[in-house]
Amino acid sequence: MTNSITHSLTQKNARTTGILIALLGALLMSFDPIFIRFSGVSGFDTAFLFGLFTAISMPVFIQLRDERGLVTALKASGWPVIFSGVLMLGSASALVLSIKNTSIANTFVILSAAPALAAIFSRIFLGEITKRSTWFAIAAVMIGIAIVVSGSFKTGNWLGDGLAVFAVTCLSLNQTLLRKYQDVSRMASVGLGGLFLATVMFFLATPSTFSTSTWIIMAAMGLFTAPFGRVLSQVATRYITAPEVGMILMIEAVIAPLWAFGFFGEVPPMASIIGSAIILGTILMYAISTAKQDQ
Repeated sequence: MTNSITHSLTQKNARTTGILIALLGALLMSFDPIFIRFSGVSGFDTAFLFGLFTAISMPVFIQLRDERGLVTALKASGWPVIFSGVLMLGSASALVLSIKNTSIANTFVILSAAPALAAIFSRIFLGEITKRSTWFAIAAVMIGIAIVVSGSFKTGNWLGDGLAVFAVTCLSLNQTLLRKYQDVSRMASVGLGGLFLATVMFFLATPSTFSTSTWIIMAAMGLFTAPFGRVLSQVATRYITAPEVGMILMIEAVIAPLWAFGFFGEVPPMASIIGSAIILGTILMYAISTAKQDQ
């Protein structure tokens, strides 16, 4: 009886922990557009540099922080870590190519389906049933995203929209995969994804044209904020469901414009402010509700 109560309390506290970890991951990833803007390079170059520095930083941190060491951590993670790296390659590269072939607004709207897709995959592959309250929150976040980009939404190119669908599918599958395989090293997953991304994008990028400032700015992004934001989003799947992680990560759509205003003085349109308020309010209410349930 005592063990049952302890297990229940641990599960409840874990959900709050997972939400906080996902929020921190989203905060770190929200800096991506700022680094990209300052670097002044194209999408392919950005993807190459992000992959390159991620492939450098993650093995170093695994060696320093994981008592098993790099080789043992990779062996212990098994085939799922390779599959996860391939899915990260698919989501990142498809996202870059999608933005090249359709409007950013179209891409954002399609990406907002991530938590809903994750819920479907979790039901199919994990047998997890998403709570009604989570579905309501997911729907509200998707509405908020649609409002945020409504001012620039337009009929997109079918290829670009199709690539965005592929990107969000890979992203949702990866979250579901890591939810199932709890022992996979999250840093190894992101590191392998970065290695695959750098290898593919090398043939599309132009490293010889990069300035010193580009290398420094993208190193700051690729070594720290971007990979660790993704590591934290993957760690969160150990505590909360993939749909919940996907929903919370949508808060990037709120935080990124705030950084744009702070760094570049860009004032977001009213539609973006209204949509952001809906997203922020929904996620905050969901987090507070979860915290109260954990008490």
